[in-house]
Amino acid sequence: MPRILINECKQEISSFNPVPGRYKDFAIARGGEMLTLHRGIGTEVGGALQVFDQAASIRVVPGYSCRAITSGGTLADADFDRISREFLDAVREHRDVDAIYFSLHGAFASQTEHDIEGYLLEETRKITGASIPLVTSLDLHGILTDRMVENSNAVVLYHTYPHVDFFETGQRSARLLLRILAGEVRPVTAVVPIPALVRGNELKTATGLFGQCVNDCIALENSAAGLSGGMFIGNPFTDVPDLRSNVLLVTDNNPALAEAEAVRIARKFWEMREHLHQPLTELRESVLAAAEATGRVVLVDAADATSSGASGDSNAILRALLETGYRRTALIPLVDAPAVERAFAAGVGATIRVPLGGSLDRARFTPLELDVRVRILHDGIFRSESHGCLWDGGPTALLQHENYTLAVTSQAVSLYDRSLFYALGQDPAHFDSVVVKSPHCQHHMFDEGAELILPIDAPGSSSANLKSLGHTRCARPVFPLDEGVTFTPRARIFQRNS
Repeated sequence: MPRILINECKQEISSFNPVPGRYKDFAIARGGEMLTLHRGIGTEVGGALQVFDQAASIRVVPGYSCRAITSGGTLADADFDRISREFLDAVREHRDVDAIYFSLHGAFASQTEHDIEGYLLEETRKITGASIPLVTSLDLHGILTDRMVENSNAVVLYHTYPHVDFFETGQRSARLLLRILAGEVRPVTAVVPIPALVRGNELKTATGLFGQCVNDCIALENSAAGLSGGMFIGNPFTDVPDLRSNVLLVTDNNPALAEAEAVRIARKFWEMREHLHQPLTELRESVLAAAEATGRVVLVDAADATSSGASGDSNAILRALLETGYRRTALIPLVDAPAVERAFAAGVGATIRVPLGGSLDRARFTPLELDVRVRILHDGIFRSESHGCLWDGGPTALLQHENYTLAVTSQAVSLYDRSLFYALGQDPAHFDSVVVKSPHCQHHMFDEGAELILPIDAPGSSSANLKSLGHTRCARPVFPLDEGVTFTPRARIFQRNS
């Protein structure tokens, strides 16, 4: 009975977040705990398990799972050493398996290792040898490196943004791995690197221009000769040497087809690059527009997007709303552990004067002292409405300052859906304005029915104003950080002998 090892390691970092990532920022599961964690929920591993469970001749070997509570800053080296050791220890323990599935991200980096996923894959090969079939799934915001492709038989990546195909990506990965294990296919991969960083509404795969390129990749994957395909647009905030966009296509031993299609799609993407950037509205102009609106307003603070690696403690929009005398109701998320601690000490119903914001990214944000009433105290543990995983914002408080409702967590938690607000009994649809600390969410969550959706040019370590961030490691020249960037698409071909 063939045995398949499953390991997971997922995190997305912003190099511009000054707060280093730590081991405590991750949820760890080993062995059978992994199966309990993932079965029946919409994660990549959950999708893979659904496929493997239906294959009667397969035995799943759960190894190690390391999932970040949310995205964050660059991982401290000591913590990377611990995570990588535990991940690889699970590989050593099960080195006699017949195949491997790794659920990774692609935009994970430590202080000195700028390609954690590539490192884990390379070290795995040293343990298991070159011939064992290994399929890796990655986020389309991953930063594809040669090490990742060279040490995987095939790479499978998300097809949607905002991401709604976690489960399906795991299913696709598992099905492909079973075909490789059975000797039915011989994957060959074409990669075309593109010197471009993009961030904007046209990246929404269901409605934007970028979706045209992704659909072309899907068509190749679903063709008779296709096995996998997609586009990596990287995470512009993970400033590492290989940061760029990439086309990746995998065929069944047909390098000519993979190369021709990858070059064609890369050229198509390059031609639309100017249209893939998000126009931003100046901060004061945005809050004045919100004040004048009569309907609901979405204030998009993508510069402090915790799911993109930002610190989450920006009070820039709150400050601007107060300074302009905004009197409509507003719902605002914020990370501020000291404020939450004081709220817990005071208790529900108490009114306290407390500094808010600027507790982490102190170079960008200055604390704002306000009188607030403590409305709700919460342990900060709740399920994501996106895929059912447990999320943990640490001790959490709902605070009220006049017409402003503040959802304050002790640690960053993903904000690409309404889970935090719902956990605190707040429906964003019932507020005149809501600050959304994510560049894009599913349309029905915040945008549907809104009078205004305002992408704001605010400070933060995940700003779509990419030139403001100060990249120092990524290869140059690259669009849009440099002027006059030229591009001639060339494919690189990878194939492992199994």
